[in-house]
Amino acid sequence: MQNLSLPSGRSVRRLPALARLRGVAVAALSLSALAMTATSVHAEVAKVPAECSALQAKYPQFKGKTLVNAINPHTPGYETIDPNNPDKYIGFDIDLGETLGACLGFKVTYKAVTFAALLTTLESGQADIVISDIYATEERAKAADFITYSKVFDGVLVAKGNPKKITGINASMCGAIAAENTGYVEVPLIQALAPACKAAGKPEPEIQLYDNNQNCIQAILAGRADTYVNDVNTVDSAVKAYPDKLEKALAVSIPYSVGIAVPKGKTDFRDAVMAALVTLQKAGIHTELLKKHGMPVENLEAPRLLVAK
Repeated sequence: MQNLSLPSGRSVRRLPALARLRGVAVAALSLSALAMTATSVHAEVAKVPAECSALQAKYPQFKGKTLVNAINPHTPGYETIDPNNPDKYIGFDIDLGETLGACLGFKVTYKAVTFAALLTTLESGQADIVISDIYATEERAKAADFITYSKVFDGVLVAKGNPKKITGINASMCGAIAAENTGYVEVPLIQALAPACKAAGKPEPEIQLYDNNQNCIQAILAGRADTYVNDVNTVDSAVKAYPDKLEKALAVSIPYSVGIAVPKGKTDFRDAVMAALVTLQKAGIHTELLKKHGMPVENLEAPRLLVAK
């Protein structure tokens, strides 16, 4: 695994090392400086179904434990710092993780890191689980086992009026500057446009790398970047926050699912989380949490495992 030290906002035209990024690289990004363990106030956990008692009996090794969830708390709707309480995290993923914990009998605490460090934090044993709007991919499955729970739809964020007329991850991005999070799957997708842009006699897209969603959004607001492609709910939240300055060009479906990452080799924990998630979905609790946080209920996906082949 290669560690890259990339300052926030570094502009990159050719990123050969990032072709391997798709989720696991770049533990560097100052993990020791940027990571912090939060003793946060716990979210209000939904009442768990009676079936959870049987799961606690089947997996007693997790009951009474306190497990660490590695998160990148800069994704509105999923996980952010509570503006009314800096010691508390809020969002769909926070509620989902704590409800899964309640079902299996464990409590959750948090370790906030850069997005690119999520899986390396898990691999190093500094976290027990990752529930942080992370797309499950074959490449990422080399570092962790995934339990998927949500379909993926990306939004294309642009400045108001879409001055560059960007219509997606396609030739309309030739010559444009895209702000993206280090480690995001969109990075290699944008990189892959370079040959087509060159064949058309146009400049290839330029990529600026940041540590979190808010910095990407600020890059567009400041005029440093033309677009930001990410989860459509994140994009919609940005447009809602800055309706006079930003807009969504469109939403696109990409071939991934959002997943919960657990350490490789800990199949008992993986199976327990999978069983608890299935139980919460059958009880309608997953849908309730989506509605609570303003997420489209059609995003819900029946859980499935993604492990390295």
